[in-house]
Amino acid sequence: MTANLFKMAQVHDSSGFSFRQKQLFPQEEMLEIRKKSKQLLIGIPKEETENEKRIALTPQAVQLLCKLGHKILIQEGAGKGANYTDLEYSEAGAQIIDDRKKIFQSELILKISPFLKKDIDLLNNNQTLLSALHFSTQTKEQIYALMQKKVNAIAFEMIKEEPHYYPIVRSMSEIGGKLSINIAAEYLSKQHNGKGVLLGGITGISPAEVLIIGAGAAAEHAAHAALGLGALIKVFDFSIYKLREFQHNIGKQIFTSIIQPYAIKKALQSADVVIGALAVDEKKEQIIITEEMVRNMKKGTVIIDLNVDNGTCFETSKPTTHSNPVFEKYGIIHYCVPNIASRAARTASIALSNILAPIIIKIGNEGGIINLLKTNHGIRNGVYVFNGILTDPKTGHRFDINYKDIDLLMAAF
Repeated sequence: MTANLFKMAQVHDSSGFSFRQKQLFPQEEMLEIRKKSKQLLIGIPKEETENEKRIALTPQAVQLLCKLGHKILIQEGAGKGANYTDLEYSEAGAQIIDDRKKIFQSELILKISPFLKKDIDLLNNNQTLLSALHFSTQTKEQIYALMQKKVNAIAFEMIKEEPHYYPIVRSMSEIGGKLSINIAAEYLSKQHNGKGVLLGGITGISPAEVLIIGAGAAAEHAAHAALGLGALIKVFDFSIYKLREFQHNIGKQIFTSIIQPYAIKKALQSADVVIGALAVDEKKEQIIITEEMVRNMKKGTVIIDLNVDNGTCFETSKPTTHSNPVFEKYGIIHYCVPNIASRAARTASIALSNILAPIIIKIGNEGGIINLLKTNHGIRNGVYVFNGILTDPKTGHRFDINYKDIDLLMAAF
């Protein structure tokens, strides 16, 4: 009887395949795993903005991406400012071309400086753009042009990794903070028509005073560099928590204070260098140093504004360039170059590439930018134009353009 039951438990399909008794019990469901990865066409144009020397990807990053199946077009000479040759990129697997228009037909375009109107005119519809936004230098015409092209535009400075951590801003701030002290030393010297003051002083002579507004990454690295040269530093911020953390990271007792008009005004009167490194509010500038305060500072004092591209804490600031980096007002030297990290173009390019290459890999693995934005809130935070719709409140308020919440838009995809 047992043998008969076993025979009854055998089932034959039309091909003659036999399912034995144990196969009649419930089995795990075998789901088809659909590959979502996508090979991307990536374009890197040569920067035409004055004195921008950085490039978004190093040859090493290009080699990695090409091995993963992505195709990369690089405009001839794009890496020259960071001392990367076309041959290095070609050997890494990139295609070097001199046709700028062809570069701008790519599915994903990586650029350091913001897209100018002449760049936007070369775009097709539905492309993805990764670049800096530089809010203070944007025009309404440029934003409207991006919207009309129905692109997905992502700003470097708005990409998040953690609730309050902006990786590209952090890296560029570290570079900018260290460079600010080198620049301060240059413009205090007589060679640059400065006061002829040595930043660190010598035996029997007091060191220069460096006043730092802000207690973030740029401020911290500026402080480390200034202390290393022997300067006296004073640090101001709105947050006592940030000041306490700053003090801990520096590892020695320094002067710190909450930002208060009287305390700032008093500190400015003896300062030789003032560095603006305050984390700017997302909706408005925070003017800390008024024009009247600047007027009353010591002649020959150097102001270095590290936030001039995204809002400033100096009322007298205005953007300058590397070829014409300073201007003088009330006898005070102002250094207000937005892309200050470009002075160390190779270091900055490596830092950018270390962050951008993994993002590109994620885009490819997820099958495109839309799929990635659905699940990655950090990169989604960087989007300021999505499918032709403005999603950044700050830009919308400034130019009086209607905007929509990116989270609500993503729900429709």
